[in-house]
Amino acid sequence: MHIKIFITVCLAFLHFVTPPSLAAQNIVGQLEGKPIEQLEWDQLMPADYTLDGLFDDQQLDGLDDLDPRAAQLMDQLQQALQSAPIVPEMDGKTIRIPGFVVPLEGEDQKVFTFFLVPYFGACIHVPPPPSNQIIYARYEPGVKLESLYDAVWLTGTLRTETFSHELASAGYRLEVFRIEPYDE
Repeated sequence: MHIKIFITVCLAFLHFVTPPSLAAQNIVGQLEGKPIEQLEWDQLMPADYTLDGLFDDQQLDGLDDLDPRAAQLMDQLQQALQSAPIVPEMDGKTIRIPGFVVPLEGEDQKVFTFFLVPYFGACIHVPPPPSNQIIYARYEPGVKLESLYDAVWLTGTLRTETFSHELASAGYRLEVFRIEPYDE
């Protein structure tokens, strides 16, 4: 029964995060002569992206955690999330985006590589968000994080490159120039 509820919640989340058909540019400054566009997470999903129809209600009816069909449906969901389509037009843009850090590589208390995700706890629980809602970020000087509960703003150059890690797959890569506390 837990798997049925979990899959339903995941599909509901994706249903409500509906990308705008034409997202207005929100320029918030310049970096090295290039405009910095402040993004919302839904702008990283193609306008027609949806997981609606991946499962029908009959497939979920009567499932419990021990049902082999539940594991099969979970595998299908994982595959769909890991291969979510990206927005090719985002490649090369200088952006600013808020999110939460999921550390991947660091030394002492400094983090050099991490995932940026739209909500706290993403990538810790299974399944992670769709790959088009995960950004692999690299910040060469490293950043000391006070708390993983605190959101941050990242500014940098976005690339439409996939990155896979045991925690999740990212559909984007960000070469970070600036990290700031989220203050809004």
